[in-house]
Amino acid sequence: MKMIRYTLSLLLLIGTSAAMAQTGYKLQFYIEGLKDTTIYLGYYYGESTYVRDTAHIDSKGNFVFDGNKPLPRGVHFLILDRTRLFEFVIGKQQHFSMQTKNDDYVSNMKVQGDPDNQLFFENLRFNMDRNKEAEPYIKTLNNASATEADKAAAREAFTRINEKVLEHQKQLIQKNPELVTAKLINSGRKLDIPDAPVKANGFIDSTFQFRYYRAHFFDHFDLSDDAMIRMPRPMYSEKVNEYLDKLFVQQADTLLKATEWLITKARKNEETYKYMVWLLAQKYWNPEIMGLDEVFVNINDKYFASGQMDFWANANLKKSIQEQADRMRLSMVGKSAPNLILGDANKQMRALHDIKKKYTVLYIYDPECGHCKKETPKLVEFLNKTKHDVGVYTVCTDTSLVKMKKYIADMKMEKFTNTTFYYSAIGHYSKLYDAPTTPTIYIIDEKKKIIAKKFPGAERIEEFITNYERMIKAQASLK
Repeated sequence: MKMIRYTLSLLLLIGTSAAMAQTGYKLQFYIEGLKDTTIYLGYYYGESTYVRDTAHIDSKGNFVFDGNKPLPRGVHFLILDRTRLFEFVIGKQQHFSMQTKNDDYVSNMKVQGDPDNQLFFENLRFNMDRNKEAEPYIKTLNNASATEADKAAAREAFTRINEKVLEHQKQLIQKNPELVTAKLINSGRKLDIPDAPVKANGFIDSTFQFRYYRAHFFDHFDLSDDAMIRMPRPMYSEKVNEYLDKLFVQQADTLLKATEWLITKARKNEETYKYMVWLLAQKYWNPEIMGLDEVFVNINDKYFASGQMDFWANANLKKSIQEQADRMRLSMVGKSAPNLILGDANKQMRALHDIKKKYTVLYIYDPECGHCKKETPKLVEFLNKTKHDVGVYTVCTDTSLVKMKKYIADMKMEKFTNTTFYYSAIGHYSKLYDAPTTPTIYIIDEKKKIIAKKFPGAERIEEFITNYERMIKAQASLK
């Protein structure tokens, strides 16, 4: 009896030691039809692809990828001669083997030692079968000569197949919630939105479905799971962009709250925390919509300048982000416009704040810029025709006074206050105004407050000022 117990204890010890020894990763492959060549293990990360490891295929089609550290979870793929052969998942189990043939990798795939990839390829084959099953019905639906009765029957049959696929996905996810395969499928599922309720007054709540959709937008997508960054489609960034761009008013105050909510959700995981903050920094680095630079400044101040991103962001990156934030900071909509004191064509210093008009248009241009040559005549026409009290202060970004004088004459800019950045009493204008491209237009009110930044076109300034004055009057009437 003691001998049996000792034997069992020894077996348990050996089993435990073997399990503990399975650190890192070891992916063993046999592909019939491949031999004597080099193959690569690739992976997705956001919108990019990278090579993780290299292996040599022997004369029989065997090769192994192995390493001491576990691979990050997500979808990986094999690359041969710059061609992707097939995808597979990397999940919790990272010691497994795969066997297939090069004439049809998916159909012939056999997996041992990893339930995640077994499920992954079973699902692929299930979808292939359903697509094949649906082909005749799709053909009928696309056939212009098919009768309405035939199309109705095909539509009904196609719907049944689609329902079968949806039910298959539902069961797969419910039975295997922690597998990467289930998370991948779940991330693409459509959100079921309930019917809008009837309010006490008998009317349907018209905003209910929108509010529900926004509140439950990430029900099938875990923002704190870094496996979601490593998917064949950049679903992480796509989901975040759709959420911010389509479900919120594009105003800084609103988006500041929305971005903070996203970062809080991603913060549970260091990798998703890093990815989310960087994704948002890139998104608002040079925003197309006026006023959203405040979002970028907030990201810099709260996450980069504070040191929260020091676990991955180096000094050069932080410096670049800080400089961009500082350029934006001084010239954000709602801020006091920094004064410019620059020399004119006669080297006389002219101050932006000396323009005593109700509105001032700050126009930064390059005389060699093709877009500027189209925009400047529109600005001249605006000033000649406007009903508003407006002055124009221009900054030429070329060092040549000859070019500047010729441009002023050719464009008939004599009514403007024309200056060059080359003669300055305040340093380089770009330290005060965010103007990475030319032309750049700012609109400033009589209190020298910026009311528009990087304005999209001189021909729209008249309409903007008119609408702005209406808004001010409406706000005053509410006080």
